Amino acid sequence: MRALLIALLTAAAGTPAFAQHAGHTMPMQTPATPASPVDPHAGHDMQMMAPAVPAPPADPHVGHDMRRMAPAAPANPHAGHDMGTMRQAAPTSPVDPHAGHDMGAMGDPAPTPPEAPPPAAAFSGPRHAADSVFDPSIMVEAREQLRANQGGIRSYRVLIDRLEARIRDGRDGYQWDAEGWYGGDINKVWIKTEGEGSFGKTPEDAEVQALWSHSITPWFDFQAGARFDFRPEPKRGYAVVGLQGLVPYMFEIDTAAFISNEGDVSARLEAEYELLLTQRLILQPRTEINLAVQEVPELGIGSGINDIELGLRLRYEFAREFAPYVGVSWERKLGKTADFARDEGESVDDLSFVAGVRLWF
Repeated sequence: MRALLIALLTAAAGTPAFAQHAGHTMPMQTPATPASPVDPHAGHDMQMMAPAVPAPPADPHVGHDMRRMAPAAPANPHAGHDMGTMRQAAPTSPVDPHAGHDMGAMGDPAPTPPEAPPPAAAFSGPRHAADSVFDPSIMVEAREQLRANQGGIRSYRVLIDRLEARIRDGRDGYQWDAEGWYGGDINKVWIKTEGEGSFGKTPEDAEVQALWSHSITPWFDFQAGARFDFRPEPKRGYAVVGLQGLVPYMFEIDTAAFISNEGDVSARLEAEYELLLTQRLILQPRTEINLAVQEVPELGIGSGINDIELGLRLRYEFAREFAPYVGVSWERKLGKTADFARDEGESVDDLSFVAGVRLWF
């Protein structure tokens, strides 16, 4: 049996497969169930033999100090300079090339008006230059037509400044104040009238004035004429001189001095102002002051300031020619005039609510 085993081993040793295991002890084993194919690389270090996953290209500068080799940002040519004085400033207006120069001495001086009077030859010709070309008699007629058509226009106006009812304690009444004029820019004829009374009775005061008015400035007219008082009794006639116009800040004033046919001297001052709240709504404060030089007992007038009236009216102009209004008026008699009124049983202090209309044509 042993001899047979040796013979088989000897025969097998000559085969290539057996030669691989020569010198190995090969214990006898029962044939096993066929196993999966043997991995030819079993026991090998496959990390060194298997192809590696492609890696990104190696950085050729690994290990180098790239701060010295990498290109640097362009150097600032002004590094180390004080750019506050070198850099260009924000655009400004063009520099005046004459800044700091005395231009008054270099430029032409402002012309000065001549101080000498005009030469005598300037007045040697005719008064109107056209007379040296055209017939002077024809030019006189032409200038008169021009004056009449352009500077001598005649016009007129009638203004009822106050036509009102006056509501006061137990003595309701009325008042009017109107004026009208006709003429040109320089000369006019004026008619003025005013008065007041109680309802159902004859007027307590009523006067009318006829005046010639002459413009002395663009703002003022000189006026002179006559005044006649129908009431109170006894009737009086007066000579009148005065000024009427606008003072600064557009206050309208009307001043007049009166000399009666009895030689009594008195004066009156009226002033008013129009405050436009809107183009149609107008507030008008007004004052009137009367004074006398002598006492006139038969008319109840004392010397000094006789009375004062203050009013405030608010009107609405539906048109310039038609403006209803409401307001308030306060009157006060003073001095000896107040004493005469008390002796007659009249009031010396009156407050009235007024309503009326302002008209002009």
